[in-house]
Amino acid sequence: MGAVAIRIHCPKFVELLDAMNRSLTDLDLMGYSKQRLDTIKMFQDRGKLVDKSMLLLNERLRFLSPPGEPDIDVFLDELRMCHTISLKDRLALDSPTIPLADLLLEKMQIVKINEKDLKDSIVLLREHAIADVEKEAIDSQHICKTLANDWGFYYTVTMNLKKLLDLLPTYSALSENDMKDVSSKTTQLLEQIEKTPKSTRWKMRAKIGTKAKWYQDVDESPQSKMQQN
Repeated sequence: MGAVAIRIHCPKFVELLDAMNRSLTDLDLMGYSKQRLDTIKMFQDRGKLVDKSMLLLNERLRFLSPPGEPDIDVFLDELRMCHTISLKDRLALDSPTIPLADLLLEKMQIVKINEKDLKDSIVLLREHAIADVEKEAIDSQHICKTLANDWGFYYTVTMNLKKLLDLLPTYSALSENDMKDVSSKTTQLLEQIEKTPKSTRWKMRAKIGTKAKWYQDVDESPQSKMQQN
């Protein structure tokens, strides 16, 4: 998952990431909670140091690397950040990454979205069609169904998709065709999200709106790096 997955799934337009100065900083992986102990052992056997401050989190592990090597986050069953994305029943749908729809949701669920996640999303949208299928397309049906049951998640994702549209012209590395293509797909996705019937739970929460917090605070423990010997 994360930035590495974007690069794997976007071979045709991966050069845009380099043109936009999108560098890799860490490695994000997804597995099953039943693999927790095996995952710890596997990375320890490869010289990684377990971040003990994260061990109390059932859904996440972190492994620290020496300077010059990326730290590794392993999420188990779900991604629980500003919003929760359940992946336990979806990991088998694609390989070696999580499904494309979940890759986009992973980026768009960040309330205070940053440049790197916008760049990743732009390239993901540039490479792939918006369709109602999982393989090599961004499954709009899954995205719409997910957001139709959770107003908070819906609000964050649509807010960020609109922000992406607004900021597209500021990326000089994008050609006119790049911008038109990403703009068209983003607009298409936004329209489909809005047209999808919403659940009673969604409608009730929508009445409250942003008067109450609609997202979870992200608990990021300090990342201490291994000291060089």
